[in-house]
Amino acid sequence: MGEIQRPGALYQQVAAEIRNAIAAGEFPPGAALPSEAQLIDRYKVSRPTVRNAISALRSEGLIEVIHGKGSFVRAVPAPAVTIDRSSVFAAAWSPVEKPTIYRTTATSETGPSLGLEEGEALFGCDWLLADPSTGTRCMHRVLIPFATAEGTVLADEPDRQPADIYAALTDAGHALWWSEIVGARMPQPDERTVLDIPEATPIIHAVRITHGNADAPLIREELRASASRAQLAYRIPASEPHAQRAASI
Repeated sequence: MGEIQRPGALYQQVAAEIRNAIAAGEFPPGAALPSEAQLIDRYKVSRPTVRNAISALRSEGLIEVIHGKGSFVRAVPAPAVTIDRSSVFAAAWSPVEKPTIYRTTATSETGPSLGLEEGEALFGCDWLLADPSTGTRCMHRVLIPFATAEGTVLADEPDRQPADIYAALTDAGHALWWSEIVGARMPQPDERTVLDIPEATPIIHAVRITHGNADAPLIREELRASASRAQLAYRIPASEPHAQRAASI
C-alpha cells in the first residue's frame, strides 16, 4: 500500500487502511501489526499520525497494544454463555453478593416504559449474578412501581426473584405477557469494573417490561452483560410470523 492521498484527517485515513487490511485477512486475529517504523514507511506519514491511528483502532476494540511487544489484532472469541430469554432469566445463575434494595423514582428514561411520570415512586432491586460454569457476570435490575406492589407480597419483599414476582402478579389477577428491547453501548466505568469487561468492549443492555391486564406495564427489568462474553437467544413461536404476514396482506 502506498502513500495516503485521500481527503480527511490523516490518522483516520491510516486507521481506515489498517482496518481494511485486517478485514481482508492480511493481519488475521492474533497477528502482530507492523511496527511503528514500518507503518510510517508504508503510509509515508509521521510518527504522531501512526500513533493516533493505532489509538483510534484500539478504542474501537479492533486491536490491543501490549507494552514492549507491539500492536496485535484482537481475536473475537465466541460468547462464553448463551442466555435464553424465552424463559425466566437468571434461574440458574448464582448471586455474587446480596441484592441491593432501595426506593427510587421514575426518570425520563424509565418512566415512559412503565407509564409513569418523572418522580413517581419505585422499588429498585439490583442483583450481581454469575454463570456457574463460565464465571460470566451480569447485572440485573428490577424496578417495581409502588402501585404495582400495593396489595401484593412485593410491597414488603421487592427483592424476590423474577419467577416469584411473576407469580405474585399472577396471584393478583394479572394475565402476563412481556416485551423486550435489546441494545448495545459502551459501559460506564463502574459497569466495566463490576462485569470485568476488557477495554473497548461494549455491553448488551436488554430492557424487559412485564405487562398485565389491559396491557398495562407492571415492572421493568434490565440486563447488562459483556457483549464479548454473552449472547441472547429467543424462541419465536411459528404463529407470530404468520399473523404478521396476514396483517400485511
